[in-house]
Amino acid sequence: MGDIFLHNLRPDPGSRHSKKRVGRGEGSGVGKTSGRGHKGSKQRSGGQIAARYEGGQMPLHMRLPKLRGPHAKTAMAIGPFRTYMTPVNLSRLAVYAAGETVSPDSLVDKGIIKKQDERVKILANGELTLALTIKAHGFSAAAKAKIEAAGGTVEVL
Repeated sequence: MGDIFLHNLRPDPGSRHSKKRVGRGEGSGVGKTSGRGHKGSKQRSGGQIAARYEGGQMPLHMRLPKLRGPHAKTAMAIGPFRTYMTPVNLSRLAVYAAGETVSPDSLVDKGIIKKQDERVKILANGELTLALTIKAHGFSAAAKAKIEAAGGTVEVL
């Protein structure tokens, strides 16, 4: 093969096919019903079957349970009544120095949570040796006890 220039660009042989001209007489092999068979919705114009259609059986997307109620992460109850909180374990707070304040803003800065407006709940997994002031939307009872035992303070937002 020689050099490639704009004037000699061609598709590879056999990679392109000419369009099938249907309905041009019986002799063409695709005349009369034009390869669509006899009768029924698939023979008619615009008669495609939806991708989710299962022949009248209850479709999968309708059989599966829906995420509803205030405790589902993608629940319908949004706004002030949404109860989902992003959990943060005490072990994740080891990146802070003693005396620092832990808040949703500082958690975003340290990369522990993604968004500043997330509701945060502190859980007790891990040990805390630093005295920190922790501001969050919720605390588990065990986490609260561990924070206060380490000399820190708890503030519910």
